[in-house]
Amino acid sequence: MAERRGREPGGRMPLRSHLRELRRRVVWAALGIVAGAVLGWFLFDPVFEALQHPILEVAQDRNSLTSINFQGVATAFDMKIKVSLFLGVIVTSPWWLYQLWAFVTPGLTRRERGYAFGFVGAAVPLFLAGCLLAWWALPNAVRILTSMVPEGSTNLIDAQTYLSFVMRLMLAFGLAFLLPVLMVALNFAGLGRAATWRRGWRWAVMIAFVFAAVMTPTPDAITMIAVAVPICLLYFVALGVCELHDRRVDRARIAAGLPRLDGTTADEPRSRS
Repeated sequence: MAERRGREPGGRMPLRSHLRELRRRVVWAALGIVAGAVLGWFLFDPVFEALQHPILEVAQDRNSLTSINFQGVATAFDMKIKVSLFLGVIVTSPWWLYQLWAFVTPGLTRRERGYAFGFVGAAVPLFLAGCLLAWWALPNAVRILTSMVPEGSTNLIDAQTYLSFVMRLMLAFGLAFLLPVLMVALNFAGLGRAATWRRGWRWAVMIAFVFAAVMTPTPDAITMIAVAVPICLLYFVALGVCELHDRRVDRARIAAGLPRLDGTTADEPRSRS
């Protein structure tokens, strides 16, 4: 069982305890990722085959020389390490997300800790779903981008550049799918009202489509819509959860003779701001 953090009189936690706990959680998260990277090392061959499959398909369809190029002597070894670490981050996402929340939960009540475990349970599948969506969009992105190579030319794609492109794409989608969880977490922590998210829904939809247009560098609208729509749906689902939570908190405050969180009382109309 993890030892409790020391507290000063008044319930405050000393900075040293915070830093010691943060260091412990970072070390545990890093060890988990390293363990996942060891597994990723043995999975490198099938994963690399899947990574280069879109490029091989392009070369076959166009009957052109298009392939991944390893420029240096140690490039293949370096890429194997990076792919292994990347797989470690993906595979152990439940572990390091738990460590992130575990750093917060010791300062919360038992009920709030239950919420935190719920957040982790929602964050893991959403992060993986975002990565899978990026993996689905990858072949089309490769096909469109390589189509701009002039006929008769050779397209030798640098292995490191290609790997960085794939990693950024998948991590960006995974983190984008975590934003609704962050919305709900801020709401439950009292740092963001549902009214705030409700007022900004138009901006949220626009940002989702801009994100989809930038992160899926393809000219077709179908891929962009397929990426943006799930992000928008997750935003509105999170907004609904925040609305239900705010109403429950307001009812409890009114029953206790306190004003709502927006400052209105039971005799006054609810604020729409």
